[in-house]
Amino acid sequence: MSNLIKKIQNTTHQNDLWKRKAKIVLGVSGGPDSVCLLDVLSKLVLKYDLQLIIAHVNYGLRGADSERDEEFVRTLAKEYKLPFFKLSPALSLPKERGVKKIHSENELRLIRYDFFERVRAKNNFDAIAVAHNADDQVETFLMRVLRGAGLKGLSAMQYKTGKIIRPFLGITRAEILEYLKKEKINYRTDKTNKASLFFRNKIRNKLIPYLEKNFNPQIKKTIFEAVGSIAEDHALIQKLSARAHKADQPLSVKKILKLHPALQRRVLFEMISQKKSDKKDIEASHIAEILKALKSTKGKNQIVTFKGLKVVRKGDRVTLDNF
Repeated sequence: MSNLIKKIQNTTHQNDLWKRKAKIVLGVSGGPDSVCLLDVLSKLVLKYDLQLIIAHVNYGLRGADSERDEEFVRTLAKEYKLPFFKLSPALSLPKERGVKKIHSENELRLIRYDFFERVRAKNNFDAIAVAHNADDQVETFLMRVLRGAGLKGLSAMQYKTGKIIRPFLGITRAEILEYLKKEKINYRTDKTNKASLFFRNKIRNKLIPYLEKNFNPQIKKTIFEAVGSIAEDHALIQKLSARAHKADQPLSVKKILKLHPALQRRVLFEMISQKKSDKKDIEASHIAEILKALKSTKGKNQIVTFKGLKVVRKGDRVTLDNF
């Protein structure tokens, strides 16, 4: 058994990624990471009594190359004797100066994960495995730093998020390529990865090499370790804030303001979480406005409205409602 497979088994055990007889949807693009994931999990089928199916998204953004990717993954599914599901989303491709519109990374990601979840639910499977690796983790961290993320965002990706599992998150891209070479496994190469069309590609192709050359040759290792520490810190703050929020019902202004500033923000975010399932558009400025209202010495009631929510401070009480 290869060292990489042993590392994946250890990762699975340490992070409780799956149980025996788990049923897992594999997101396979045809690139080296997902092909490696497919091969590794197929070799663990007997040990864990796994059931696997393959899901592939053909965005059609690279013309004939996209079609060849789909055919390659379809052939892999036959070779590994696994069910194959594919999506060809109808993307609008208006031409601007003779060039197809480039869809945002986030838009494509949402399409991809929505499809994976539909495949999972339809087949009554347990989890969705994607092939994010340690290099992806570093890139994600740098992207979020540059976009001004808070502690939660800087925790980057987790080994397990809901139904999504990332068995390769502690594996480097170099280890993946070494495994594929040793096992003589073919894969598809996305030529657009070398172009800096997307933000992630700019980070991968320009920023990281610059940091390695001019600041720290081990920058990827340094950042990966830092992300782990940040994630632990965030988990602790999240646990403490949830406990404080639960204990302080109804919410008391005095009790909130006695907390450490970091916990104040998290308790308020916890309050918002009870009313709003999609919290991606909740910004630090919204939390700051609420805190400003709580600290106000004016006698009248304080009201803060944002994103369809209304926060009311009345005396020592804070309430949140939809409006």
